[in-house]
Amino acid sequence: MNGLSTLLIVVGLFLVGGIISFVKQKMPTSLVVLLSIGAAMCLVAGVMRLEVWN
Repeated sequence: MNGLSTLLIVVGLFLVGGIISFVKQKMPTSLVVLLSIGAAMCLVAGVMRLEVWN
């Protein structure tokens, strides 16, 4: 696990926490969807960069 994949996974998990917080605060759905897309992209990019797949 290198530094960039770790960073991407951590940022993705941070954004997932933001999604949970925004849903509890009843923020607009479009904002939650946009944050969800960003979190999913970070998590997928981090997992794909893991050296397990090589």
